[in-house]
Amino acid sequence: MDMPLHHSSDDVGNANVAAPTRSNGQFIIDLDQVSKHYPGAAQPALHPTTLSIGKGEFFSILGPSGSGKTTTLRLIAGFERPDSGIVNLANADVTQLPPNKRDVNTVFQNYALFPHLNIFDNVAYPLRMKRVRGADIKARVEEALSLVEMSDFRSRLPHQLSGGQRQRIALARALVGRPQVLLLDEPLGALDLRLRQQMQHVLTSLQEQLGITFVYVTHDQGEALSMSDRVAIMNHGRIEQIGSPEDLYYSPKSEFVAAFVGKSNLLDVQIEEGRGFREARIAGHAIELPQARKTGRAKLVVRCESLAVTRSPDHDAAVSLPATVENVLFLGTGLEIILDCQGVTLTALVTAQRERQFATGDTVYCSFKSSDVVVLHD
Repeated sequence: MDMPLHHSSDDVGNANVAAPTRSNGQFIIDLDQVSKHYPGAAQPALHPTTLSIGKGEFFSILGPSGSGKTTTLRLIAGFERPDSGIVNLANADVTQLPPNKRDVNTVFQNYALFPHLNIFDNVAYPLRMKRVRGADIKARVEEALSLVEMSDFRSRLPHQLSGGQRQRIALARALVGRPQVLLLDEPLGALDLRLRQQMQHVLTSLQEQLGITFVYVTHDQGEALSMSDRVAIMNHGRIEQIGSPEDLYYSPKSEFVAAFVGKSNLLDVQIEEGRGFREARIAGHAIELPQARKTGRAKLVVRCESLAVTRSPDHDAAVSLPATVENVLFLGTGLEIILDCQGVTLTALVTAQRERQFATGDTVYCSFKSSDVVVLHD
């Protein structure tokens, strides 16, 4: 039976309730009305927030700078103490425990490897601090290096490795102690695009293989959406919405989430009673909106890739607007097209072809379906 997801009481109206997917109904992390206000700051870094993360879940916290995501991670790790609330780990209150007394490890963006120690000794360091027996240390370090495919590099020094290799060693060192939870604070931020994509596969494979709870903090929506079972979107110290990547992308509950995750067109409309369905007008064209809960002012969210751009009107679409191409950007796999639809500006993402299909000044039609529209009521 799925357990309910908890979130900040300030955000109950906006958050999307979704149960942990791999937890079998068990929570490993439970924040109960946890808050943090740094001295001298005008606003709290984290408003009172309640959050539960499932055992064995890959959970990401996504948001812009200053949203509270890193503060949340540091409160879980024990690097910060909350001003109020309780931090529970595996049903135990760890609010006042220091980091070394919590069964969690953290991987940082800067790797934090000891430059004078070789790779084996870097990975072995936390075990030696815990006075693990020498024979056990060797076996566990070899196992950790094998997990990240770095066994052949055990004798090298950190400066002899690439950025991606150093990140793998940081992962091995965090995993060698077999923690219940692995916290990852923007761990791929210093890598180039190719290495980031490669490490995303490494992280998801490791998490599935080990079954450890991963809590991943990032401002990169691509990382969060591609790897996570669930994602929490944060803004100004509050959780805006929690859900699966698909929920957040296709069913945003607030204007912030709609604008922050992916690329969307946000249209101000007035919803009125129509013939059988509520409807709104876009550039003078009516569109039926059976998903609208009430009449009045609202915003319509239409993902850019949901727009079709054609040379002739699409009579099967809910709305097909005459438009003029204002600008075209070639993005490799797609084209980003800025359209003037009778005074309404829309952005479309369409699949690119070898021959350029559209150019500035072209007269076209912009079409989309009613089912592709999300209605956000004021």
